[in-house]
Amino acid sequence: MAVLIEDSSMKLAEKSMAMAVKLTALVTVRFKKAYMKEVMNNFANIFSSKDRSGGGVVLQLISTKFDPRSNEPKLSKEATLEWPKVMRLRAEEGTHKVEFLVDSDFGVPGALTLSNNYEHEFFLESIAIDGCVQFECKCWVQPNLLHPEKRIFFTNKAYLPCETPIGLKELREKELRQLRGEGQGLRRFHDRIYDYDVYNDLGDPDKGDEYVRPTLGGSQNPHPRRCRTGRPPTNTDKKAESRLSESESIYVPRDEELEDLKREIVEEGKLKGKLRNIVPSLIEFIMGNDEVSDIENLFKEPGQFEMKSHLRGIATQLPLPRVFNNLRDSIEEFFKFDPPKVISKNTPCFLRDDEFGRQVLAGINPLSIERLKVFPPTSKLDASIYGPLDSALTEEHIKDHIEGLSVQQALEENKLYILDYHDVYLPILERINALDQRKTYATRTIFFLTQMGTLKPIAIELTLPPQDPNTPSKQVLTPPIDATTNWIWQLGKAHVCSNDAGVHQLVHHWLRTHACMEPFIIATHRQLSVMHPIFKLLHPHMRYTMKINAMARETLINAGGIIETDFTPGKYCMQMSCAAYRDWWRFDLEALPADLIRRGVAVPDPTQPHGLRLLIEDYPFASDGLLIWSSIEKLVKTYVNHYYKDANAIASDNEIQSWYKESIKLGHADLQTADWWPKLATPDDLTSIITTIIWIVSAEHAALNFGQYPYGGYVPTRPPLMRRLIPNEQDPEYRNFVKDPQTYFLSSLPSLFQATKFMAVIDIISSHSPDEEYIGDIHDMSSWLGNNEIIFDAVYQFSMEIKSIEKEIERRNADPELRNRCGAGVSPYELLRPSSGPGTTGRGVPKSITV
Repeated sequence: MAVLIEDSSMKLAEKSMAMAVKLTALVTVRFKKAYMKEVMNNFANIFSSKDRSGGGVVLQLISTKFDPRSNEPKLSKEATLEWPKVMRLRAEEGTHKVEFLVDSDFGVPGALTLSNNYEHEFFLESIAIDGCVQFECKCWVQPNLLHPEKRIFFTNKAYLPCETPIGLKELREKELRQLRGEGQGLRRFHDRIYDYDVYNDLGDPDKGDEYVRPTLGGSQNPHPRRCRTGRPPTNTDKKAESRLSESESIYVPRDEELEDLKREIVEEGKLKGKLRNIVPSLIEFIMGNDEVSDIENLFKEPGQFEMKSHLRGIATQLPLPRVFNNLRDSIEEFFKFDPPKVISKNTPCFLRDDEFGRQVLAGINPLSIERLKVFPPTSKLDASIYGPLDSALTEEHIKDHIEGLSVQQALEENKLYILDYHDVYLPILERINALDQRKTYATRTIFFLTQMGTLKPIAIELTLPPQDPNTPSKQVLTPPIDATTNWIWQLGKAHVCSNDAGVHQLVHHWLRTHACMEPFIIATHRQLSVMHPIFKLLHPHMRYTMKINAMARETLINAGGIIETDFTPGKYCMQMSCAAYRDWWRFDLEALPADLIRRGVAVPDPTQPHGLRLLIEDYPFASDGLLIWSSIEKLVKTYVNHYYKDANAIASDNEIQSWYKESIKLGHADLQTADWWPKLATPDDLTSIITTIIWIVSAEHAALNFGQYPYGGYVPTRPPLMRRLIPNEQDPEYRNFVKDPQTYFLSSLPSLFQATKFMAVIDIISSHSPDEEYIGDIHDMSSWLGNNEIIFDAVYQFSMEIKSIEKEIERRNADPELRNRCGAGVSPYELLRPSSGPGTTGRGVPKSITV
């Protein structure tokens, strides 16, 4: 009997094998460069018994079909992939073949699991099965020793949760649970867990009181959340998270780390920046030079680059040549900069009025200009706290500068505009001015829109905290009438630029793009499966952002970091961001059309192509931006409407609802009760939300970031901080000012060392890396394979529209009628030109916040 049973089993097995089907897969992987160096440095370990017998990489296919007998998804036989020893020695990337055995009724592969039995991680690029089923993985796979759970990968085909094949439902939910983690414990470099936390890691109280900083996030300092790291608290303050050493990096999930090429570019930039600061720092140390008068000698010239004699004298005495061969002959190369766009042969040490007005519309910060609706301007601050808030501006100040119009006529004809930094700076102004080497005002600047379509500055109001009844706290400057008022006017514009630089960096750049977008990225990974169509749409727009923000917490926005060092608010920088988040930021007004209407520079007009009419027709940021906004919106609308036919489809999608609710409730917890959050009830609602996110992380960030060096690299014309107030006739230093106004002006700006340090940083962060991925770039369409043809066509059409936009921007920049972007000595507005080469080009719109 036993023999008969055994014989039947063997026949059944043979029959099953006869029905098996072989599927061939091509697996593309690569290794980090550090691993390859380890391999070469430890040649003997390559053939160790442990490495050979590790079992390789074990893969198993999972069908979209359910097996009714086991009540589980159909599975293939496990297949093992082993790295060829030669490849492990010589190759960094390669494609390998592996074969799977499946039953004839296996169905369509929908997922696979993978176990890495080697000792090192590897990057899984993709898996292609018989040329028809594609897995675009693009993930680091950790050794089982670190992560025993099998990794799950899904094919490229997108499914809404309700459409998920039965065989993949549990895997879909399981992977999301893995990504959320349990909210506890220290996160390690190799983890891939996404969670939220407050910004309690910017200070370093263990180093002393001067490094104590408040937590960002909570009722006192509202702020968006960041990625949780789980680091232990400091010894001094248990609510503050401990800092890491310079050799360590703040945790982000492994797949958010920079790729090798990007990391190398960043490290090279840091080294270059340090070298550029060697000589200026020594000059300041040896000679006590506290002016930027020598800054022009830091830029490359077409011919021989020459230092001033005292600079060259110091350079020849430095001990550095004993360390670096031939350094004595090329010391200049360590701190020469490419000339920014704003530099020309006759660049003065201050910003001309015409360029001052032009940069408000086509410069580094085009997001602050507003239409003046009431004159004089009013404050929203509490007068019982901040003293009398009435503006000192009167009609007498501006009536001679508005082309014969009355002030009321100018308001009604939309001719008056304002940069209003009064309410932003006044609450912290007294504390700022108490800092060493920091002096500033809360400024308001009035502009008149000329018949040429340009903005002309016609008045600057400078406010200080009220001191005593006999000392006026406000003064108004108007265009100069003689030599003395000319220099006072230039100092006033410099203070406005300093205010503008702070708001640009801390509110528009850091808060609105970097900080406010990170919660949406975290929620996307926690709540949207990689199979979700919205995840696939958003994924290219999340690249590198979490890592860039983590790096900012390491060296930029931390206590004593570059932002505090280089900008006027100093240690109060981030509190300015928090105030703007609490009092001003609104997600429903972050869309470009909504923002333009909020600022009064555009009005709704259904007869216009974008539904808006710009009140300043030649407003390069807005006019170019609307082209890109509309193209993004069209793509997103096509995409969303393909997957969601009606409101019921939106309401029944538990993943998309959880994503949006968590982005608000956890990611923006301090503002979760605000009534202005958009509803997510219809496909149009989702289109608006996604379009806004993509716009912010691509075009808006590009407009704010990549012009920092081209427009701000010449510090005298756009100082990031000021060190002196404007003297009045009663001040002891007024006589020195009148005697040598240029020296006084230059001594009010950052020192040479401060300037070069600032220039080195913004040169780095204004630069594109060679691996940049630009909006509309579809050189790799593989991630869209396996989806409906309409999606493929929509992405392709978007790419073609972006190319057309680029040509239109070129045409505009050559139009002599557009005075804000074309003319003698006028830089064309290229910050929203979609493409770019690597380096500091002043153009290019990456898909995501990559720097």
